[in-house]
Order: sequence, then C-alpha cells, then structure tokens
Amino acid sequence: MTSESGRGCGDSGQVAGVEVLPFGLLMFIIGLLLVANAWAVVDANLATTTAAREGVRAFVEAPVATEAQDRAVAAAAAAIVGYGRSPFSTRVDVATIGDRGWQRCSRAVVTVHHEVPLLTLPFIGGFGHAFDVVARQSEVVDPFRDGVEGEARC
Repeated sequence: MTSESGRGCGDSGQVAGVEVLPFGLLMFIIGLLLVANAWAVVDANLATTTAAREGVRAFVEAPVATEAQDRAVAAAAAAIVGYGRSPFSTRVDVATIGDRGWQRCSRAVVTVHHEVPLLTLPFIGGFGHAFDVVARQSEVVDPFRDGVEGEARC
C-alpha cells in the first residue's frame, strides 16, 4: 500500500517555533541595552567619585584662598574628561563646612553631579536624561602647612 499523504506534506504536524526567532533576537537586543545602561551608571559613579576626590584635593592644596575654588572645579572637570565624559553634563559644587572659608582645619566638601542618559548605545552615545549620579568627598585643609593664615585649632 502506498499512501499519498506522505511525510512533510500539509500542516497537520507543524510545530510552532519559527516566529520565536525574531522575538528571541528582540529580547537579546533589549538585554544588551540593559547591560550597556547598567554599565553607564557604574562608569558614571566611578567618574563622579574620582572627580569629587580630585576636586577636594585641589581645593585644600591650593596655594592661596582666591585660587582654591577655581582649582577645585578645574580638577573635577579634568577628571570627568579623563573618564571620557562630557563636562557640560556635570555640575561641581564646592563648599566649606561652617563659615570658616579656606583656612587651617576647615573642612572642604566637593559635590559632583553628573547626568546619566536614559538610553546609552555603544559607539553612538546617550539619549534623554534619566537621573543624576552624585558623589561627595570632603577633606581638611592641612593645619601644619606653610602659607595658610590662622592657627591650627582642629
């Protein structure tokens, strides 16, 4: 007996699966974008922490009080650029605790705010604005260094 309804003819035995390939590719691309965005946040955190640390160090090591603020902002911006980030999406705030200003034993605080894009694509860049990554560092002006006015009362 020969049968005309041979194997592979008709739709009776077809199993779904072909339409899953585009869906799987879409999920893979979305997963890659999520990983790239997560890395952008981690990288922004490293960049802002380094910028805040370099900014506060430049502030407390400035030779005179009139240059301290400018040196702190310039050092923080240079650190951000060193990480390949845009200094235009970064804000640097420099302050001293209390109203002591730049003198012996005064604590300086540098806060760096950096905007993280909503969507980051490798080799293309970022789009939108999701949130700010903020890093804060503080340091005390050395009480025993030369050239600073006031007494060492820490």
